Amino acid sequence: MPELPEVETVRRGLTQLIVPSTITGVEVFWDKIITPPFSSQKFCDNLYGETIHAIERRGKYLIFLMDHWAMISHLRMEGKYKVCPSDQVIEKHTHVVFHLHDGRDLRYLDVRKFGRMTLVPVAMAKDAIKALNLGPEPLPQCFQVEEFSLQLKKRHRAIKPTLLDQSLVAGLGNIYVDEVLFRSKIHPLRMTDNLSEDEIQVLHDQIIAVLGQAVEAGGSTIRTYKNTLGEEGTFQQALLVYGQTDQACVVCGTPIQKIKVAQRGTHFCPVCQVLR
Repeated sequence: MPELPEVETVRRGLTQLIVPSTITGVEVFWDKIITPPFSSQKFCDNLYGETIHAIERRGKYLIFLMDHWAMISHLRMEGKYKVCPSDQVIEKHTHVVFHLHDGRDLRYLDVRKFGRMTLVPVAMAKDAIKALNLGPEPLPQCFQVEEFSLQLKKRHRAIKPTLLDQSLVAGLGNIYVDEVLFRSKIHPLRMTDNLSEDEIQVLHDQIIAVLGQAVEAGGSTIRTYKNTLGEEGTFQQALLVYGQTDQACVVCGTPIQKIKVAQRGTHFCPVCQVLR
């Protein structure tokens, strides 16, 4: 699944390629991609003649800001955007095509068809994003350790699924939670209210650091992810536990283990991340 670093990389690429661009037509080939309040036909009608002025990101969501409308897009498991000439043959798994004024298309592809798009009036975009109940962005100016600690202490839940909860901190997914917990020396099954203040501080700092490093590396290409320019990310080369099952821990040499936590494959070192 594209997580914050991958979505931010997509945002930067799209901004470079299509801002500003005017939409001269939209085709939807899989109606379920478009969520209420509009049907796919109304979605197409509303976007005709709209100019994309900016593309923002909140957590794992992309927000396309136009004249009258904001399009909120979630890539889910394998969604991706591609910019190409309009006369290029439409690839398999292309579900939405935005025709642009300069003879190019912005195309949305999704093998699993899990991605979603919705339109809201641009004046209501902030309210629509607020309604998603996302936690703070993992940036020093937004993500305060005091509030983070308070929220963890209020819960009695394993730390791995807690960090996957987007209402606590926005943008973390399976890959980066495993990396953050390893670098914080915290077992994925540790209970949130069992963490010390020092551990919470380290965890907070590692969330900011790991996601920041991953953004600068263009994200992680594990299976199919590529950015809008068709380039793979490089942070997978820096992953210390995710996808490293049975490989030697870089710290102690113990084989990395993989277990299921909250139905998610979870990688950790049993020596460096002791379950207290």
